[in-house]
Amino acid sequence: MTGSILLGIFIIILVLVAVLVVRTCSRQPTPAMTASVELDKGPRAREYGEQLSKMIQKETVSSRFDSDKTKYYEFHKILEELFPLVHKTCEKHVFNGNLLFKWSGKGKAEPILLMSHQDVVEANGSWEHEPFGGYIDGEGKLWGRGTVDTKGSLYCIFRSVEELIAEGFQPEGDVYIASSCTEEFSGEGAPLTVEYLQSQGVKLSLLIDEGGMIMEEPIGGVKGTYAMVGVLEKGYGDLKFIAKGKGGHASAPGKNTPLVRLGKFMADVEKQDPFTSEFNPTVLEMFRRVTPNMNFGMKFVFSNLWLFKPLLKKLMPVISPPGAAMLHTTIAFTMAKGADGLNVLPQEAYVTANLRFIPHQSTDESIELITEKAKGYDLETEVIYKDYPCPVVNYEGDAFKKVEQAINEIYPGVGVSPYVMTGGTDAKYYKNICDNCIRFAPLYINKQQYESIHGVNENIYIGALPMGVDFYKKIIRGN
Repeated sequence: MTGSILLGIFIIILVLVAVLVVRTCSRQPTPAMTASVELDKGPRAREYGEQLSKMIQKETVSSRFDSDKTKYYEFHKILEELFPLVHKTCEKHVFNGNLLFKWSGKGKAEPILLMSHQDVVEANGSWEHEPFGGYIDGEGKLWGRGTVDTKGSLYCIFRSVEELIAEGFQPEGDVYIASSCTEEFSGEGAPLTVEYLQSQGVKLSLLIDEGGMIMEEPIGGVKGTYAMVGVLEKGYGDLKFIAKGKGGHASAPGKNTPLVRLGKFMADVEKQDPFTSEFNPTVLEMFRRVTPNMNFGMKFVFSNLWLFKPLLKKLMPVISPPGAAMLHTTIAFTMAKGADGLNVLPQEAYVTANLRFIPHQSTDESIELITEKAKGYDLETEVIYKDYPCPVVNYEGDAFKKVEQAINEIYPGVGVSPYVMTGGTDAKYYKNICDNCIRFAPLYINKQQYESIHGVNENIYIGALPMGVDFYKKIIRGN
């Protein structure tokens, strides 16, 4: 009897393994596995690179503590010089340094909006080349703050419209160009622009903002070249956790002082946060599209998520931290303050944390969960700022397919995949006037260039710019 049971179990295991292997082997590699992006090495790339260099050379570092917009108006003059037809043809609006252009169409299609911000973050650290020098090296790389984030895509937007106007083209529907000078600190730029568009009764059929780009091996273990198109942006929150105590002299410390309690709390959260991981539909679709180009081990697992989901939820932070951030609300501690003196026990101390909220455990629930955890360490929680995850763009809808088609035509063989934006963009402010806010910049970058965003040595291939321009032209022509 025992032998029969064991034999039955063995057969079941064999059948299960066979099913798993068959499912794995059925996921054959796609053209993205061997696709590559051929950079333009001709005069067009050089011309575009030299023009973008002029934009890079104008320092446009933004700060919520600096209300002077002079540098942005000076930057606008550079845009006027580079794109005279845009400024002659389009209706221009300026909202305290933030730009909006309207290129009137024939009224036969719904309006679209292309956007990319003009402000940049500070350029601290040691750079190989001057961060605002706009240097183009012998390998065809343009160096400088903003080349990737996001004057590169801003240039491509303006240049595409400039060239189409020169051709005598008029779009079927209105085309808007928006460029905030406060994106880096989620300032007033985009809200002011949206307020104006709402007052005009504008409803957009498509918006394309910064977000994913074109990269090789976008996820650890995935071979090939992919255009990662953001269709979901997580919510955003800043919280303060406050610990109070009696204070006193550091020579006679008590137990569980404010800083100690804050430290224990942070260590506990890092070890085990209260947020749950789920494979939302966007992430499932992303893995469906990239799994065929994984190595066999990963393909075996991801081809059989019905079995391995529980294990993957635990392993994702090791396999791919960016991928893990797409599955759950994240929390990162960012600032701290204790006593004002080196020998003083604080009566009050605090730490701040930045949270990015996932839809299945959204803003209010996530805040409630972390607040309860903080209470266990006798901490108070203050919500400094919060907003909510943006609506998900349907990756089977017309807007996404329009973007996907343009990518396929400009970048043959390159895979296209939706993904979850773990960072923030200005697109979140447009959700009331647009159901299809897509986060994607049509530029090829390598791993170093991706990692240079908000870091040192930011640079971009000038040979990637012509394809970026052609992408936006296809989007506009299809409008």
